[in-house]
Amino acid sequence: MEDDPDLIPLGRDIWMADGPAISFCGVPFPTRMTVIRLTNGDLFLHSPVAHSAGLQARLEALGPIRHLVSPNRIHYAHIGAWQRAVSGTVSWAAPGTRDRARSRGISVRFDRDLPDDAPAEWQGQIEQITVKGSRALIETAFFHPASRVLILTDLIENMHAEDLPWWIRPLARLAGIVAPKGRMPWDIWLTFAGNRDRLAAALGRMLAWDPETIVIAHGDIFRENAAQRLRAGFRNLTPVGEAF
Repeated sequence: MEDDPDLIPLGRDIWMADGPAISFCGVPFPTRMTVIRLTNGDLFLHSPVAHSAGLQARLEALGPIRHLVSPNRIHYAHIGAWQRAVSGTVSWAAPGTRDRARSRGISVRFDRDLPDDAPAEWQGQIEQITVKGSRALIETAFFHPASRVLILTDLIENMHAEDLPWWIRPLARLAGIVAPKGRMPWDIWLTFAGNRDRLAAALGRMLAWDPETIVIAHGDIFRENAAQRLRAGFRNLTPVGEAF
């Protein structure tokens, strides 16, 4: 268990765990899972990292592992392993995830599709919104009101240049994903061309949640000035909503 990732508390009933890097288009991306314990004791695993017996044991000390959540069509790689190791789980697919897994021959079972609003299983405990760009990226963002933690996946990246291959560092800086000023990668930003009104409305709702901490899948999380960092992360897009 010594080599398994630590569970880092972010507040009451919420933790994060950093898993091993995963290669995506030849680039090593750090991975991160966020874990929320629901009021019935069940655990909600957002973007599960690589399974290990030690990590499973640490989680099961907190509660039964129940919900395996793929927040967008890329972050499902380890769900199949958790399904096979833990009985009684329910796996949730963001739009496009089923098709992507099928096209790559990945063995994974999805039981439910993530709706636009929180389902009964965590209604009143976790808020959510579907952020729609194009088929290239449809991501569900989550907010845990009890801890005021906003959970994003690929909408903002904030990686350290020294952790990237030398040849990708100039591209990472150009894409705007280098810490400490990480933001939405250019390629993802471009998927929202023609849909910026949807993105602005999603940003407005996230700001209305008033998060104190922003967890992202790749790179340093934001623990201070969350509203400011969120606006900057969305490339200073003007939010839409009553309060803005």
